[in-house]
Amino acid sequence: MSQKRSNISGFYKLSYEDRVKVVSEFSGLNGEDVAWLKKGAPEMEDVEHMSENIIGTIGIPFGVATNFLINGKDYLVPMATEESSVVAAASHGAKIARVKGGFTATTTGSFMMVEIQVVDIDDPEVSKQRVLAEKEELLTMADTRSNTLPKLGAGAKDLEAEIFEGFYGSMVVFRLVVDVRDAMGANVMNTMAEYIAPKIAELAGGRVCLRVVDNYAIRRLAKATCVAGKEAIGGEDIIDNLLQGYSCAYFNQHRATGHNKGAMNGITAVVLATGNDTRAMESGFHSYAARCGRYRALPVWEKNKDGDLVGTLEMPVQVGIIGGMTKLHPVARTAIKILGVKSADELGQVLASVGLASKLAAERALAAEGIQDGHMRLHAGNIAMMAGAVGKEVEIIKEKLCVLKQVNLKTAQDELAKIKG
Repeated sequence: MSQKRSNISGFYKLSYEDRVKVVSEFSGLNGEDVAWLKKGAPEMEDVEHMSENIIGTIGIPFGVATNFLINGKDYLVPMATEESSVVAAASHGAKIARVKGGFTATTTGSFMMVEIQVVDIDDPEVSKQRVLAEKEELLTMADTRSNTLPKLGAGAKDLEAEIFEGFYGSMVVFRLVVDVRDAMGANVMNTMAEYIAPKIAELAGGRVCLRVVDNYAIRRLAKATCVAGKEAIGGEDIIDNLLQGYSCAYFNQHRATGHNKGAMNGITAVVLATGNDTRAMESGFHSYAARCGRYRALPVWEKNKDGDLVGTLEMPVQVGIIGGMTKLHPVARTAIKILGVKSADELGQVLASVGLASKLAAERALAAEGIQDGHMRLHAGNIAMMAGAVGKEVEIIKEKLCVLKQVNLKTAQDELAKIKG
């Protein structure tokens, strides 16, 4: 059997039915999977159990990015996003990187942390040492709260502590390190923390306040690198302009914020599509960008000795492929099936690669023709529909707006009136 390839020529030009057919053949989707993609949401009686005060659901456009080659494996990447050009940008960035072998990605493991805050203590250093002296007993206690992790060689692995001076005096924050394997891990970690907290308070001679998951997931990092050849990206002049832009993002927090948002465009879309926690991912990403005391650009660019562009992105990846919405939501299950990942670590590698691809396409456009041309071409379809265009009218109006370089509602309405007239 020939190897599946994600560099599908003209994928965006295919009809909806043909795109679904291609993805189904690539990912092994069945009729039920395709039906859920079309429907987009579970039955209302199931939705009632997913959140509170339910009155409906909202549909987010769900697409796939093509061209991804990560560690020698081809991926079609599911993305849920309302923003025009996000899927196209990720696909384009992956296409550029593919010329030089795609992305190389690694992870540091599936370790998450949960914090236990102890206050009202006389001597924080003494309290800290008393608790850490009983580390092994506390780890054993924590492991009793999971039926599966210890059997997998995972579970509670370490206990560390840090002293802080707060508004109301000294505190000791203990961090339980847990190998959560293919789960995001918040539920099991919070359960462990609440179970061992009374013992920690007794040993420390203080009072426990917080017992909460640590979203600054620096024990669970993913790193992706790629090489963008100067020919594929459009020449060394574009690379030089891109590096000037990166210099601005590195030293200027205003630009760093937008720079990192460009990477998160793709990352958040994949996290949402797979039923993972977008807020946890975003808070961890931006916190990691400020780990040196100042908010910096996380995607890093440099030029190698051949004059090609080299990109690197390292980031926390607190995601899972089991439990929560990844299993409860039928479209999220289908997204993971399309992606074909077998572990949370592999999903993390995909996310870092998607962030780098998204940023590569955006930076290439900023260094060349500007970001607005491609974005407005895609946005023109939205404007056409806002003007009342339907069916084939949408494409006609979209192309007309781009030719006129007038992507606005008034022009769309005028052009639609001409067609109908």
